[in-house]
Amino acid sequence: FYHMDLYGSKERFDIFPEEPSGQGDRSLGDTRRESALSSNKFQHSQEAGYDWEKEVAELAKMYGLDEDREKELELLGGHRETVESKWRPARTEKAGSQGSVHNASKSSSPVKDQSQSTKQQGIPDQASQDEDQSKARAEDEVESHTWSREVLSSGGVSDEWSSQAISEEEEAADVFCSTCKVPIRAFDKLFGEHKDHEVAQLPSAVESEKEEIHKNMCKLEEQIAQMENFASHLEEIFITVEENFGKQEQNFEEHYNDAVQVLAQKYEEQLEALGEEKRQKLEALYGQLVSCGEHLDTCKELTDATQELYLENDKATFMKVKSFNYFFPPYNYRLKEFLKKEVDLELSTRPEFEERVIDFSEVEQLMNSINTIPAPCAPVINPQAPNAATGTSLRVCWGLFSDDTVECYQLCYKPVSNERRSDEQAEHTLKVKETYCTITNLLPNTQYEFWVSALNASGISPPSERAVYVTAPSPPTIKSKKIRSCENAALVCWESRDVNPVDSYMVELSQLTDEENGDIITESIVGIPNCEVLIHLQPTQSYRICVRALNLGGSSERSEPVLIHTTGTRFCLNEDTAHPLLAILDDGFTIACDELENPECDLPVYDNSFTRCIGILGSLIPFPGKHYWEVEVEEDTEYRIGVAFENTPRHGYLGANNSSWCMRHIITPSRHKYEFLHSGMTPDIRITIPPRRIGILLDYENYRLSFFNADIAQHLYTFNSHFQHYVHPCFALETPGILRIHTGITIPPGT
Repeated sequence: FYHMDLYGSKERFDIFPEEPSGQGDRSLGDTRRESALSSNKFQHSQEAGYDWEKEVAELAKMYGLDEDREKELELLGGHRETVESKWRPARTEKAGSQGSVHNASKSSSPVKDQSQSTKQQGIPDQASQDEDQSKARAEDEVESHTWSREVLSSGGVSDEWSSQAISEEEEAADVFCSTCKVPIRAFDKLFGEHKDHEVAQLPSAVESEKEEIHKNMCKLEEQIAQMENFASHLEEIFITVEENFGKQEQNFEEHYNDAVQVLAQKYEEQLEALGEEKRQKLEALYGQLVSCGEHLDTCKELTDATQELYLENDKATFMKVKSFNYFFPPYNYRLKEFLKKEVDLELSTRPEFEERVIDFSEVEQLMNSINTIPAPCAPVINPQAPNAATGTSLRVCWGLFSDDTVECYQLCYKPVSNERRSDEQAEHTLKVKETYCTITNLLPNTQYEFWVSALNASGISPPSERAVYVTAPSPPTIKSKKIRSCENAALVCWESRDVNPVDSYMVELSQLTDEENGDIITESIVGIPNCEVLIHLQPTQSYRICVRALNLGGSSERSEPVLIHTTGTRFCLNEDTAHPLLAILDDGFTIACDELENPECDLPVYDNSFTRCIGILGSLIPFPGKHYWEVEVEEDTEYRIGVAFENTPRHGYLGANNSSWCMRHIITPSRHKYEFLHSGMTPDIRITIPPRRIGILLDYENYRLSFFNADIAQHLYTFNSHFQHYVHPCFALETPGILRIHTGITIPPGT
């Protein structure tokens, strides 16, 4: 809000530039005169000794600024110092600045009010008053100019305060809105826009988010490891492809060279046979041509002689030549004899060559040998996959990263032994068609060595690299007699059934409900390195607990389940600490002694047993907090009950040393005597009503051990002692009798 006097100053048009600047506009000289008048008036007021701070306080009260300040302090609460630091500079400023910021109603300048009051008292003349009023208006405009600058400058401080308040409001978020996924204040859950949303505590939400991030990081690391393994595997495949290419190239070159040589040899043989046939044909034709020429010469000679004889005119000469002598027959006779000869006019050979069938069988065999399937390359056996094994079976996988033809695979395996003669272990061989196989009838939690070869018609490949697989462990066995529990925790112990060690254990617990549907809420605790675990539970609930053993092959089957109730502290009796004359009945919580002296006693004596005191220790109670149990006694039985450290002497009596605290009951001729012993000392306490059911309350945090008469809720005695270690419940009989121990009892309200 701006002071009303700004509407009559030049700064009004700086703030509201869209309005016309016709009226109220002053020249620069008028502004300087107003500034001079304002400074003269301020000096005059200082010389008069005027109390400015008092005037500012009155104006702040008049405009309700003090009430605003108190409300801000109430709202901001813990930021009181911050608000006061923001308000201190404002009180030293002029009151007109505060009024202009916080008041939008009709107001006037404090300087103007002071000036008017002064002139009304000192000068009663009306003209003087008018002159003073005009001067006062000029001074008001100058003051309003100054106040506007202060208002604008104070706006930065206000913005700074607002941003700081917003940041402080964001820092005050203490719950997390699960619907909107943002941190909010608890106030917003009750009355704000997050009223119907689901919220959670901010620390738990942060832990949940961190756990989710951790799980995602584990998955990401697992994927990275898988991709790295796959990348290294791809590099091996690259090398294998190059090797296979070189082998195939060499194979092709050898077979093609052989085929070319055979073809060249066949060509030479066929060409030579064809030339021989040509020679024979030409020789036959040449002989026939020579014979035909000789016959033609003879015919020509006879023709010439016959023609010459035929033209002879002298008959006597003709006849004389005709019969020249005896030895030469007449010419006519020669001619007749010559004509009687048959002339062979048939060709002795045909010009065509016989059709020769070229035998390419050998070449075809060679060509086919190029496509002959070579022996396959060595397969690559895969490493063991998680959860790919049971206690008696394994699933093995491998791959053939080449184009070789494979008819089947030969899988070999044997158990891995750390002995020197591990090679003498029996090897087993299986033939499978697929690139995986499930092997059964194996030993639990045992390592086996596998290797595989590929086979086809050409032969068998080299064996793969050997891989070690391990079967899952056997289910553990829970020691039900050693289970201890209290109202908010339980200690579960078990033992492994395998000879070889396992990687870790996993406990699965199911909370049993009373509903008819039997709803079960299952939780798992993983990564347990030892054979025991301390589990935090809910009070007054029942749980079913199972244990699994884990290794690289996977998890075992569930163990036999046990039931745990968190209604109170439960423990069992350690039989190895019992005196030989002390007997534990079938229920496991009743001890008895028939006689104190038995010279022929041949019962076993353990190293940890009591030898002098007929006593026994219960299981260690390793849970902080309060623990309660009761002991039911008979009136005529002498006994000692209480607690003791693990190292309490076995050859002494309970309560006679500084490592045990107990309540003792003995019978004297006059009365029942009760002692509360520690280091052999007891206070002088008389109990008039012999308790039949004694309650024992152990409070670790407050260093107390209290005894009660549970039947009448009477407090008997309390030891105040600092227990440096966890303690065992202890029990002893000094006369033949029976003690019945009751555990798992809720602490009575009276204790």
